[in-house]
Amino acid sequence: MPIHLQAASAGLIQYLSPTPIPAPYAVAFSKDCAKQLGIQDDLSHPELLALLAGNQTHYQNKQCQTYAMAYSGHQFGVWAGQLGDGRAIYLGDWRQYEVQLKGAGPTDYSRRGDGRAVLRSSIREFLCSEAMYHLGIPTSRALAVVGSDLPVRRETIETAAVCTRVAPSFLRIGHIEHYGHNDMQKELENTLDYLIAHHYPEVATKPYPYLALLEAIAMRTGQLAAQWQAVGFCHGVLNTDNTSLLGLTLDYGPFGFLDQFDREHICNHSDEQGRYSYHRQPDILQWNLYCLASAMLLPLKKQLQLDEEAAIERIKSSLDVYAKTYRSAFIDLYRQKLGFQTAHPEDLALIEQLLQLMHHERLDYTLFFRELSEGRQYDAQPSEALLAWLALYQTRIELENMAQDQRLAQMQTINPKYVLRNHLAQNAIERAQAKDFREVARLLKILENPYEEQSGAKDYALPPPADHPPICVSCSS
Repeated sequence: MPIHLQAASAGLIQYLSPTPIPAPYAVAFSKDCAKQLGIQDDLSHPELLALLAGNQTHYQNKQCQTYAMAYSGHQFGVWAGQLGDGRAIYLGDWRQYEVQLKGAGPTDYSRRGDGRAVLRSSIREFLCSEAMYHLGIPTSRALAVVGSDLPVRRETIETAAVCTRVAPSFLRIGHIEHYGHNDMQKELENTLDYLIAHHYPEVATKPYPYLALLEAIAMRTGQLAAQWQAVGFCHGVLNTDNTSLLGLTLDYGPFGFLDQFDREHICNHSDEQGRYSYHRQPDILQWNLYCLASAMLLPLKKQLQLDEEAAIERIKSSLDVYAKTYRSAFIDLYRQKLGFQTAHPEDLALIEQLLQLMHHERLDYTLFFRELSEGRQYDAQPSEALLAWLALYQTRIELENMAQDQRLAQMQTINPKYVLRNHLAQNAIERAQAKDFREVARLLKILENPYEEQSGAKDYALPPPADHPPICVSCSS
């Protein structure tokens, strides 16, 4: 049974049509994502443009069943109660992918919001979704952005846009929390069974499938956390309702890629306490998993046939797999970034020493690793501390039985040349706000090949100019 039908049986779904936008126009389109969905048209096709604007619900003789779902969650560590798809409306399933229109108008879960998204945030989500996909990081994707001159009030008056999001599933920890906190055990077990059948079939034959499911989710989440850290990605708002049950990156809002390396970097100016700062992301995802386990407690107890105290101890032990997965993936990714094909006991200390050095000297994260992988010196006048580390690194490299050109070539497949730096996104946004969408398309093309040197793209690999004002981002979209 499709997940939306299960939700309907519990009264946790609203079937509705998107609210049309006036005079929609094409802003951005991912041909690569369209290919994944089997879509051969682009936004020059009036029917597809109307569909992705939310102005109609049929395409190629197919009628879409459009709906929004409820979920709950913890926001900034505090239980927020019922939330839900406040501005995202599902278009149903396409080739086993769920498709959503973000910004398609109000739903029953909008909580007095207008249900709209703005051009600025829609372009950011579109570009980062596709950038992360091509970096090889599990993520939702973005098919298109459709704009309108419809005014939308945020901090200032902006214009509306609709971003089409695509994922194998948009199920979040918040969905499970909603059932668990409302004692909806039948619906909770139905959703867990759905997850196992459609996304984790390998756990179906385990002695305790729900416990195995929790462990599998924890492992995917641990791997994702390590990938974020290794590429210098900061999500910005890791509430449980933004945390995927499939180990995907979801909900691109106040995100940011690191420029100068700062372990304590906060990319969301609404995060006054730094709860979701870069270095805290792995711990926060672990905390979110404990929220998931708490919501699953009753079905886990029933399956384990243990009393509550014993079940909790068993669950805690199972969740240890998150930290183990994260630590293993973290050191493995950094070994690859540094060109190590073998494992040596001193590797972790060397990695930590480098990260501490980069933090202290505020070295550019992406540029440092890319230039290391191209055999170039990052700084024309390196500090004594950096020279000392490079000497240790050279000694460690000599333990590898690989030709330098081969090693550097492999390093270039994991250390990207191009990431979506905030100033690049902002430049594309400002041009798009003036109805010039060429820079969005240009930036997308570059981000689709982040590991390869591209002709005429030198400036896209550089940090922001020293005199460039910092760009503040928030949850506002």
